[in-house]
Amino acid sequence: MNVGFVLCGVLVITFAILGVLFAIFKEKSAEFVSGFNSFSKKEQALYDKARISRDIRNEFFTWTAIMLIGALLSYFLSPYMAIPSYIIWLILFFKDVHLDNHKAFEKYLLN
Repeated sequence: MNVGFVLCGVLVITFAILGVLFAIFKEKSAEFVSGFNSFSKKEQALYDKARISRDIRNEFFTWTAIMLIGALLSYFLSPYMAIPSYIIWLILFFKDVHLDNHKAFEKYLLN
């Protein structure tokens, strides 16, 4: 059993489903974004929910592509090819992590 392929494959399916959900529900799905859902409804109205949802959707699809490449390389080359995929994903994931919710979403403020 190819563990690298399975581990990447599970995340491919998960990220693809989440990306599709964000694509389908558009602005409504912004409520499920961590940090944004902690704002009051009045505060949420100050932000571009469509852009937040679109950016999260694009992140999920990017992560899907990274893990798909990792799964394919793990399947055809070596199970250890999943490790670089996870490292790249972790770098991209933690690049967008902020401790301050307002700072995390300041680029989405409506003018």
